Amino acid sequence: MGFELLEQRHQRRGAGADQVRYEMLRRVSIDNMSVTVASDEYGVSRPTYYQARASFDAAGIAGLIPKKPGPRGPHKIDDEVLAFLQAQLGPGEPVRARELAKLVRRELDVELHPRRRSGPVNNVTWLMLCC
Repeated sequence: MGFELLEQRHQRRGAGADQVRYEMLRRVSIDNMSVTVASDEYGVSRPTYYQARASFDAAGIAGLIPKKPGPRGPHKIDDEVLAFLQAQLGPGEPVRARELAKLVRRELDVELHPRRRSGPVNNVTWLMLCC
């Protein structure tokens, strides 16, 4: 069975990008295919090949598995920012999330994002740190 037919079967079965990238790396390493030909055959750019190669060299097959999408850093407001926000609020005043976020950015150089939340809000812990 030809390699092209195997590749088509992988694509039909929904082979993951990690398997396809591994096969591409194998073709270059074992079969001595040029990087240009392999990247063209697998439909990726040469920089994508080199990124996959670096990930594979650093972490093995686990380096080819896509990372979870989404934020990677902390999302909680630290005590200093929380104290600043609470000092800005008066009792019984409504929370002005956008204005407070701008004030924190200007005064403390910390980027906040006002989260949408339904229902009454009586504290400022629903403001998030931006990544």
